[in-house]
Amino acid sequence: MKRIGIISDTHGTFDDTLRRFLRDVDEVWHAGDIGSLEVADAIAAFKPLRAVSGNIDGGMTRRVYPEFLAFECERVRVLMTHIGGYPRHYDPRVIGKIQTLRPKLFISGHSHILRVMNDPVYDLLAVNPGAAGEYGFHKVRTAVRLVIDGTQMRDMEVGEWPRR
Repeated sequence: MKRIGIISDTHGTFDDTLRRFLRDVDEVWHAGDIGSLEVADAIAAFKPLRAVSGNIDGGMTRRVYPEFLAFECERVRVLMTHIGGYPRHYDPRVIGKIQTLRPKLFISGHSHILRVMNDPVYDLLAVNPGAAGEYGFHKVRTAVRLVIDGTQMRDMEVGEWPRR
């Protein structure tokens, strides 16, 4: 069993609010627009980090963190990218990867809109944790926690905080 924290679009923010929300997770997964390698390093020093780069991330961050990341957690296949879309509206670059890799959990960011949807076409759960940072058009910062236990994803929680 693993407790996972999912964040995106921090845009340079990793503050006490996020630390409190993520304190009991085993890993943090970041779906891009980290903001800097220093922020990624701060998250990785706090909890083990899996991350992808986003469209605002600079060259060094893009060298360290790929555009797509596919892996298994427990017995759940995961695909993560920054610009991914959502069921029936996936980015064209994502569809082939979903068809080939057959993830059960697809994570993306970019929209700054929290969205959790089942995709009956590809039999997966699509999660966009919204924006955890202070910068962007969103009015509320959001992040997600869930438990992955074997093949089961359960106990999903949403954190929601006003922007400063």
